Amino acid sequence: MKRYLVYIIAYLLCFNAYSQQQQLNAPEITFEKYAHDFRHVYKDGKTEYSFVFKNTGKEPLILSNVKSSCGCTITNWPKNPILPGESATVDVKYNSSILGVINKQVTVLSNANNSPTSLRIAGKIIPQPEEILPMQLQQSQPIPRNN
Repeated sequence: MKRYLVYIIAYLLCFNAYSQQQQLNAPEITFEKYAHDFRHVYKDGKTEYSFVFKNTGKEPLILSNVKSSCGCTITNWPKNPILPGESATVDVKYNSSILGVINKQVTVLSNANNSPTSLRIAGKIIPQPEEILPMQLQQSQPIPRNN
């Protein structure tokens, strides 16, 4: 009985050491920015941003999925492994035809130690300003002068 207990303890110690070594060698994803604020954008304006990241670990980094908090945000990410020291981007595009406040989260799933990683986009979509055409100016009433 004592012999089995010794084997079990030895196995657990070896497994724990192996697990810690794997974590030390695992990839790690580091983004230059974790949030982007578009501020005020006119309706149908450009609401695209590329989040730059780097594999700061010791093994190839593989992004398995990048998902947004709603269907109004489209993501694109590299499908090939990112080698240690290399950089790439996660591209995020928001549907700017929807008026109102933007506050969306994008979750990056990978084989990195620090997975999942959260990114955020924010801003506000505002209506286009109305244009005053020259014909509208000509048809307006003249301003009376005081002599």
